[in-house]
Amino acid sequence: MVRVRRVVVSLREGRFTSIGSYPKFFHAADGSVLSHEAVRSELGQVLRATRDDSDRQWCIRGEDINWEDPSMYCEHTGDRIESAYGEAV
Repeated sequence: MVRVRRVVVSLREGRFTSIGSYPKFFHAADGSVLSHEAVRSELGQVLRATRDDSDRQWCIRGEDINWEDPSMYCEHTGDRIESAYGEAV
């Protein structure tokens, strides 16, 4: 389980990696993907769910880089999550 601290650190680092400026996203426990903006806007729910390992739609299990998926969308906002190398659809 990703600790609450790691979620906070990632949000402070920004939506792109510090080396290469690759776009990051979060994995929720229910298998959905969440954008940086969604996690930031629902931070209270995210931190509680991650700490308590509850509410699977907000419990963060990890983060990743969207390398090539041009059709990845945030489950909460519906916004496209930018990819590093994939072209927009």
